[in-house]
Amino acid sequence: MKKFAAVIAVLSLSFTALAGCGKTEGGTVSTDGSTSMEKVIGSLGESFEKNNPGVTFTYNPTGSGSGITAAAEGRCDIGLSSRSLKEEEKAQGLTETVLALDGIAVIVNPDNPVNDLDLETIGRIYKGEITNWKDVGGNDLEIVLIGREAGSGTRDGFESITGTEDACGYRQELTSTGDVITTVAGNPAAVGYASLASVKETVKALSVGGIAPTEETVKDGSYVVQRPFVLVTKSGAQLSETAQKFFDYITSPEANEIISSAGAVPVK
Repeated sequence: MKKFAAVIAVLSLSFTALAGCGKTEGGTVSTDGSTSMEKVIGSLGESFEKNNPGVTFTYNPTGSGSGITAAAEGRCDIGLSSRSLKEEEKAQGLTETVLALDGIAVIVNPDNPVNDLDLETIGRIYKGEITNWKDVGGNDLEIVLIGREAGSGTRDGFESITGTEDACGYRQELTSTGDVITTVAGNPAAVGYASLASVKETVKALSVGGIAPTEETVKDGSYVVQRPFVLVTKSGAQLSETAQKFFDYITSPEANEIISSAGAVPVK
């Protein structure tokens, strides 16, 4: 009888261990960087906290450049960048892991009659070669160029794709995706760019070369204004147990539905 009771006890402990497998109780995960990744990383963090009682997830929306620096200096577990790492950043001992793909939407005020521009025309507008909307089928209004601040992953991606590096005549350089959307929404003459995952009904996203920015066109590559959402970690450095489990979770197929719901395209 004692032997039977001992077997039952062992089995009970085994089932208890299995029930807790894969979950973390307590601990923290800190992320820092891209404001464009807010919706995606916030949704993933919320899901991770829900499935791991006692875990605290934090996100500091400082911009891609700051997030990369924070990861390099060990001030966060995982840096967030909406551009690929540069060779000099990799040389500093950083590793990139592509989490998802995101379209960069070219946005205008909903009252603007323009619905489509090709990539060359977008570049000419941002370089100041085209200065009035009437020249591209719009109203007789001077074009107001809105963009992101230096160091922004969205700006880096947009300028590299449109061939406008160091050539844009911005009227305003703003520090977050939300600010760009709000500014364009309030100005019928404005044009800006923002993460597709963050675009709201208060602005209109233009087609580029006849291709609308959607999850499908980003995924198949037909929408050309796109960039990666990148997780940045220190090469050779071990993450905490909680941070590693979070990293493994968000880069697994299990997270795909959440990433898609947040407007980005999972790569797994």
